[in-house]
Amino acid sequence: MSTALPWHKRLRNSVISGTVWGVVRLLRLVSAERAAEAGAFWAKLIGPRTSVHQRALRNLRRAYPEKTEAEREAIALGMWDNMGRVGGEFVHLDHIWQYNMWEPAKSRIEVSGATQFIAMRYDGKPALIFTAHLANWELPAIAAAAQGLDSAVLFRPPDNDFLAGLLLKQREQVMGNLVAASHVAVFELATVLDQGKHLGILVDQDRRGGPVVDFFGHPCTANPTIARLARLYECPVHGVRVIRLPGGRFRITCTPPLDLPRDTNGKIDVDASMQAITSVVEGWVREHPEQWTWFYRRWREP
Repeated sequence: MSTALPWHKRLRNSVISGTVWGVVRLLRLVSAERAAEAGAFWAKLIGPRTSVHQRALRNLRRAYPEKTEAEREAIALGMWDNMGRVGGEFVHLDHIWQYNMWEPAKSRIEVSGATQFIAMRYDGKPALIFTAHLANWELPAIAAAAQGLDSAVLFRPPDNDFLAGLLLKQREQVMGNLVAASHVAVFELATVLDQGKHLGILVDQDRRGGPVVDFFGHPCTANPTIARLARLYECPVHGVRVIRLPGGRFRITCTPPLDLPRDTNGKIDVDASMQAITSVVEGWVREHPEQWTWFYRRWREP
């Protein structure tokens, strides 16, 4: 049976690919700061006029019923600002990292919890690191590679082959091992941990059939991969988040290892651990809601 896409989907993918190629070429001609500003301008102009914006507002009404519609609109507009900046910064991933531990005020990057990164680098043990789609979520993997942390990143490539190739090319230049999400990815992830490396996973998206967790007071499902690996390998689990600061700067924070819940046999409880991790992510989002991607289908529609 042929698996070729229908002609209209091939046409759509071609248009998207050509547009992205042109935009990338243009943004490479300017600095990362100017590219981010341009991305923010167009995202704020176009984003609120899409159906995706309405989904973001529905999610915001669910998460913040106490806020006014104007307040929720402001958060959604901030989200588009952040998304545009992420797009502009993406084409400059190969030189966006700028960190000087001796003069942090002059760096693009601030690091909080640096001792956690240092401990992971020298303890000779594997570790699991979770993050979320906050600010520029590419930076934790870049930080790990820049600081010499032997690491791998689980990522989900887009369906468009051109976009998938572009993402892979950009990330390969500045990140550790890249593991594409698939039905066999678990074997690659196990190999990473067997080798004593560190594995980064985004944990803030829905996963059908996953454990049910509470997020902003409503049930949703979570991807249990990180908790299952923690249970199997008994390795520490850290949270790493990025906060966007004024002036094109960022703060990266690493938590101490989480004390994950355990079952009556003393093994890490997968479902309870995913709730603990989800609660950490919720706390992050509540601090800077305009920097999270609210248009994901985090909760399934009733």
